[in-house]
Amino acid sequence: MQNFDFHRLIPMTSFVIDYYSHEGYADLQTLQLMKNYASFLKQPLSLKMFVPTDHENELLKEPEDYLLWKESSPKFRKEKFSDQQTEQIKLYEKARKKLLFEGFKIAYNGYSVVRIVATYNDSIELSFKKDNLSSQIPADVESLTNFDIIYLSAASLKLIGIRK
Repeated sequence: MQNFDFHRLIPMTSFVIDYYSHEGYADLQTLQLMKNYASFLKQPLSLKMFVPTDHENELLKEPEDYLLWKESSPKFRKEKFSDQQTEQIKLYEKARKKLLFEGFKIAYNGYSVVRIVATYNDSIELSFKKDNLSSQIPADVESLTNFDIIYLSAASLKLIGIRK
């Protein structure tokens, strides 16, 4: 595959047309990739796709000194951070690795609603009900293709089958 930017969410029709314009044929691997992408697009939206949450779907805040921990050596981490801090950071990192979309932050965390925005375009805004953390409107991933740009994460590329 050449020059195709898989890091952006695109409609299924664009995916098929762009893929065929580069490959020109469909083998079993191609058909599986298209099936995976179609399944990906049909997933219902949930908050954990955009921002880190724990196993109970509670929002996780970025731990204090997270960037320092990421950039430091294991020896420094052991000296500087307590076991509890390290565990909190590892939980946060694990949740971040599961995100399907990159570049979102919490804009509002209210009693019944959580609103997120894209860090690269604050006009891209989504709201989720806190009772089940699903989108306030019945929507799936495909509904996000209405926005100009939504960036896919490494986890979504792996899920689709584009990267291992």
